Amino acid sequence: MSRPSDHIDSAPPRHQPEIEQPKLGFVGWLRWFWRQLTSMRTALFLLLLLAIAAVPGSLVPQRSSDPNGVTKYFTDHPDIAPFLDKIQAFDVYTSVWFSAIYLLLFASLIGCIIPRTKHHFDALRAKPPKTPVRLTRMAGFQARTLPVDLRENGPEPIAAARDLLKKSGYRVAVYQDARSTSVSAERGYLRETGNLVFHTALVGVLLAIGLGGGFGFTGQKVVVEGQSFVNSLPSYNSFNPGRFFSDSTLQPFSIKVDKLDVAYETKNDNAIGQPLDYTAHVTTTGPGDTSSSTTIKVNEPLAIGGTNVYLLGNGYAPTITVRDPDGKVAFTDTIPFLPQDARLTSLGFVKVPDGLKQQVGMIGFFYPTVGDSSTAKGALTSTFPGLNDPLLSLNVYVGDLGVDSGVPQSVYSLNTDTLKQLAGPPTKTKALQLRPGETVELPNGLGTVSLDGVKRYASLDVHHDPAQGWVLTFAVLIFAGLLVALFVPRRRLWVKAIENEDGSLTLEYAGLARGEDPNLAAAVQSIADDHADALTRPRNT
Repeated sequence: MSRPSDHIDSAPPRHQPEIEQPKLGFVGWLRWFWRQLTSMRTALFLLLLLAIAAVPGSLVPQRSSDPNGVTKYFTDHPDIAPFLDKIQAFDVYTSVWFSAIYLLLFASLIGCIIPRTKHHFDALRAKPPKTPVRLTRMAGFQARTLPVDLRENGPEPIAAARDLLKKSGYRVAVYQDARSTSVSAERGYLRETGNLVFHTALVGVLLAIGLGGGFGFTGQKVVVEGQSFVNSLPSYNSFNPGRFFSDSTLQPFSIKVDKLDVAYETKNDNAIGQPLDYTAHVTTTGPGDTSSSTTIKVNEPLAIGGTNVYLLGNGYAPTITVRDPDGKVAFTDTIPFLPQDARLTSLGFVKVPDGLKQQVGMIGFFYPTVGDSSTAKGALTSTFPGLNDPLLSLNVYVGDLGVDSGVPQSVYSLNTDTLKQLAGPPTKTKALQLRPGETVELPNGLGTVSLDGVKRYASLDVHHDPAQGWVLTFAVLIFAGLLVALFVPRRRLWVKAIENEDGSLTLEYAGLARGEDPNLAAAVQSIADDHADALTRPRNT
């Protein structure tokens, strides 16, 4: 029967002394943080986090590549767009949070690579480790007996094993104790070399992308057929330089769009109007005095002046002329209209600040092949993206266009808040409708407007990345290093000769792999068989 805990003869309770953890201090905390940051687990987590952080860049347009898309996003989503702008969702790849992950990953990889590189070089200079006492615990173990006569008449067993392992690409070292002599062999250091190449090249890619983004630039330009584009800052519709960009790096060249060919599907009823091919026929001049004719296609950019010029899109640019009541030209221009759907129903804006008795603004809708809309009664739409039956519809406004205020305005918008509408819904006057070659009267006797013709335009994206070649080089090294790290086995083999009392030798063979190596046992068997052949092969006399 057990005694109660408070019995007079019970032993006093034991008190465990409180364990006091040493205080790390500032340096200790820095060392702890650095070890956490440079662990492989943290590097993999940051790499995954970087991939997740890049997702918003594919969900919303980016200012660096699609500034017009950003403008349109603000128009279509006026409530959420300002919030997204505050968190830098339209500048994901240069945002503070993306850059922080990028720099942490950079530091983590460097912190992983440096100590591993030192350890690898130390291992390369070191001898293979001593042969274990009990090879029976190793993979592929087998033992064979070498009779006395073969031992006396054949080659020395350990020397033969050493030569055989050297020919097989192993680094070898011979060890001897009281009862046995053994050779320790090791190979597969190239696996760790490939691993280090992979991680170093990954750092190289991150560094090249960062420097390329800093010294590079992207710019967009809409070029109408027959017009030219010059590689200078004032010529771009939008321009996004890197942090370290200097306009002195712009190479002087020009591109003239001679013609834009577009092919659409016309035979497959389920894909009528789908684009089949875009080809821009261009004439380039420079750098220098060189001139040539070439083409730009989707995914086939033009390389010129250290830049790649991509064909991003196309559309229609009606040529519109406005005259006063006396027939004097007040405005004439070929205006690019922005596509609004796959059938190239396009939206454009005309601003006539001078030449008429009032300033006139017009919102135009261009239909390459006009037809009735199936969603809104009485509305028009385009039924095919080709110029089969083009029509231009204009809503007319008068008033102060704001062009004299000194505030820059976009050519792709018209602020109608202070303007009076004269034609187009919801007024009683129908919108003006013109086909190529037609002229109609403007309301209130302001004059006339005519549609002189319709041209195509090409939307070009000019991209300069000085680190592009380095990124490709490092990407190839990443792939090569990964292949080596995955497919080169790291293994150790041992051959031990143990003296028996009758003068014979017991030869033991075994191996050890670092990681998974399904061929290790076969490698041990192959070395054992080749060693036996070498020992039993008759000597040349």
